[in-house]
Amino acid sequence: MNSSPSRRSVLAAALAAAGAGAVSTVPAAAAPAGPGRSTPLVDNAFWTSYEDWRSGGHAGTRAVPGARPTLTIAAPAGRTDYLDPHTGKTGTWEYAAWTSPVYRPKVPATEVIASWNAATPAGTWLQIELRGRYSDGTDTPWYVMGRWAAGDGDGSIRRTSVDDQTDGRSTIWTDTFSVDDPASGLRLVSYRLRLTLYRTPGSGLTPVVHRVGVMASDIPDRFTVPVSVPGLARELTVPRYSQNIHAGQYPEYDNGGEAWCSPTSSQMIIEYWGRRPSAAELAWVNPEFADPQVCHAARFTYDYQYKGCGNWPFNAAYAATYRDMSSAVTRLGSLTEVETLIRAGIPVITSQSFLKEELTGAGYGTSGHLMTVIGFTADGDVIANDPASPDNPAVRRVYRRAEWETIWLRTKRYNASGNVASGTGGVCYVYWPATPSAAQRRALRAVGLL
Repeated sequence: MNSSPSRRSVLAAALAAAGAGAVSTVPAAAAPAGPGRSTPLVDNAFWTSYEDWRSGGHAGTRAVPGARPTLTIAAPAGRTDYLDPHTGKTGTWEYAAWTSPVYRPKVPATEVIASWNAATPAGTWLQIELRGRYSDGTDTPWYVMGRWAAGDGDGSIRRTSVDDQTDGRSTIWTDTFSVDDPASGLRLVSYRLRLTLYRTPGSGLTPVVHRVGVMASDIPDRFTVPVSVPGLARELTVPRYSQNIHAGQYPEYDNGGEAWCSPTSSQMIIEYWGRRPSAAELAWVNPEFADPQVCHAARFTYDYQYKGCGNWPFNAAYAATYRDMSSAVTRLGSLTEVETLIRAGIPVITSQSFLKEELTGAGYGTSGHLMTVIGFTADGDVIANDPASPDNPAVRRVYRRAEWETIWLRTKRYNASGNVASGTGGVCYVYWPATPSAAQRRALRAVGLL
């Protein structure tokens, strides 16, 4: 389970549309069936092609063609000093920046989450910012969505979210942009992204950005959700790792394993795709600890401001540091969409919260937890790798479909009895090979990720 402070439950807000540009964009997560709900709830937009990277504004960056086009530093646009609040040290950095065209999502959205895939050699890092326009014609500030480096202690900065970002109308909650009062009717009608790439002066190094994406959504306030009809019986063979066997290990990373649900889930999927850290990369881990790669994942997803390993985009970015991997944070609209991915061999990491009595067989309640959906039974129930298990063999669980779908898709904080219970509105991480099979491409397109 993820017990870290500072993340507000993803419940509220508002976002929508205005702009243009060469960008891959796919609406996803159609609204659940019901009166008056026929439009999509989610819009995914991605910049990943050579044409995408050539669009927008360049200040010292360049688009690099190839089988997997990238954005890199061509010539620095300037130098700047950065005081790292987590080390207390001030460093001087060369930088270059790319600003996307204005993009108009197809969904009047209440929240925005950015995610990215990049390599940052030691001595480099990047910053991701978002600026939007409200429905009344005014603009937000440039909000920092993350300062990120794959490593730590190697001449780079400490990866971090940025607190206390608000203009009194919207707020950044760790990794999520949210309009403060969606009931007011205020919406964000367009946005731009800005990527700033940093390197040690004179080094000639550069971050290499493969992909950046934004999920904009309009999830209604709801405590109950329609339950989808089962359509698949399949189980993927995914490694099983328990976070609980790491309790007390490396407490500097969110008090140790009991809070490592997110990196433990990420590591299971990374290894499902045949990737894992090398022996040299794991040499820092105490050799007496089982599954050292889970400790590694916790360290390299850790958000030094959030003081936890549950930053959604940081987990996706970590997965994409492995050879030829892609990732995204999005929202899906039902377990039917998860079935689409499972059918193509793609497991899904889902975020949910629930009271103990709301998920039969879990044996616990949580204000926030990540699990991996690896399949469905013949009755349509969810087969999940639940890292909140006493040991690795116990990780595989079967949970009732209706209960699972409810705790994952709902957003309302209180039920009719006043009990605290909320959900993320279908937030999930999806990881896949950078060159997916034809079946995988069709599935990813179907849920709005390609």
